[in-house]
Amino acid sequence: MQNVVLIVHLLLALTLIGVVLVQRSEGGGLGIGGGDGSANAGRPPLTAMAKVTWVLAAAFIATSLTLTVIAAQQSATSSVLDRLGTPAAPSAPAAPALPLSDSLLPPPAADDSLAPPPAD
Repeated sequence: MQNVVLIVHLLLALTLIGVVLVQRSEGGGLGIGGGDGSANAGRPPLTAMAKVTWVLAAAFIATSLTLTVIAAQQSATSSVLDRLGTPAAPSAPAAPALPLSDSLLPPPAADDSLAPPPAD
């Protein structure tokens, strides 16, 4: 079922791209342009191509939602790691303890474990 919906979804996407590219540009992108302020100012009536675009867009959204629901139903039973049969990753090692606030002084000179090796 998921494969059929996915194929229909891909065909809708390609068809929608083609229909949008074939349409004539009317200019005034991003709402730029004069008008008397009404919602229908300067807009021609919907053409057959525009109606086809709306129908394809609605079908594309419907198949997107259908694929989301199908994927959610299939993933509700197990996780990806369960399907792979891989054991879960071990937990992160514990972080080293922070020094106490009264031990913020530099180490004594006898403690040279952090000192760089002497140059010979």
